[in-house]
Amino acid sequence: MANVLSQQKEKLVEDVLASPKDFFELMKPRVMSLVVFTAFVGYLSGYCSTSLNINPWLSLIGIFSIALGAGSSGVLNHWYDRDIDKLMDRTKNRPIPLGKILPSDALVFGILGSILSVSIIGLSINWLAAFYLGFTIIFYSVVYTIFLKRYTSQNIVIGGASGAFPPVIGYICATGQLSIEPFILFGIIFLWTPPHFWALAIIRKREYMLAGIPMLPVTSGDKNTRKQIFIYSLILFLFSFLPYILGFNHFFYLSFSTLIGLEFLRRAWLCLRSIKNSEQNLFTFSIFYLFSLFLVILIEKLYLYL
Repeated sequence: MANVLSQQKEKLVEDVLASPKDFFELMKPRVMSLVVFTAFVGYLSGYCSTSLNINPWLSLIGIFSIALGAGSSGVLNHWYDRDIDKLMDRTKNRPIPLGKILPSDALVFGILGSILSVSIIGLSINWLAAFYLGFTIIFYSVVYTIFLKRYTSQNIVIGGASGAFPPVIGYICATGQLSIEPFILFGIIFLWTPPHFWALAIIRKREYMLAGIPMLPVTSGDKNTRKQIFIYSLILFLFSFLPYILGFNHFFYLSFSTLIGLEFLRRAWLCLRSIKNSEQNLFTFSIFYLFSLFLVILIEKLYLYL
C-alpha cells in the first residue's frame, strides 16, 4: 500500500513539475518552424544577390537568433495570455494554464531569451538585423499581445506584421542592408495572415467570445468575415505575382504561384459561399500554401545561383 501511494505521489510530482519539453512548447515550435523557414528563404535571397563572402557558421547563428527571438516572444505571449488561455479549448492545455510552469518563470525565460537573441545577432551579424529582430519581438509581445489582440477586430491584420518580418531579418543577415525584395516576401506573409487566422476564428468563434477576444467573426459576424477572407485572398493572389514582375523570381515560380494561388482563391470562394467545412479546408490548405510558395522561391534561387 505504501509503495502504491509513493508511486502515485511521484507520478503527481512528474505531472506538475516543468520539463524542458514544457519550456520548448512555450516557444510555439510550430510557429517557430515557419519563422525559421521564411527567415532562411529571406537569407538565401540576400545571399544570392550579393557578392559578399559570408561565413556559414555566422549564417547559422543568425538563423538561430531569429528562432530564439521568435520563440521568446511566443513565451511572453503565453505569459500575458494565461488568463484567457485557460478559457479556450485550443489553448487550455498549454504549460502555464496546466500549472506546469509558473508565470514568473515564463516571464523571466521570455525576457532573457529576447535579450539574448538580439545581443547575439547584433554582435555576430550586424546591428541592423538586431534592430529589426528587437522591433519584431516588441511588436508581437507588447503591441499585439497586450493591446491589439484584446481591443480591436483588426488585431490579426496589424499584428500580422510581426510574423512577416523574419524574411526581412534573414535578408539583412546576408547583406547588411535593405532592398525591396525582402519586403515583397514580407507582403506575401502579411496578406496571407488574415485569411489564415480568420478562417480559424470562424471555427473557434464561440471560444473567442467566451474569452472576450474581439476577433472579426465575433464583432462583425461570419458573413462579413468570409467576405474579408475572400478580398484578402484575392489581393494576395495578385500580390504574389510581384516577385516575377520585378525580376526576383522566374517562370517556375510564376507557374507554381498561379496554380496554388488559384486553389487558395477557390477555397476562399467556397468559404464566401458558406460551404460546409470550407473554413477548416482553407485554414489547413493555407499552411501548405505558404510553406510551398516559399519552398519554390528557395528552390528557384538555388537552381539559378548554382
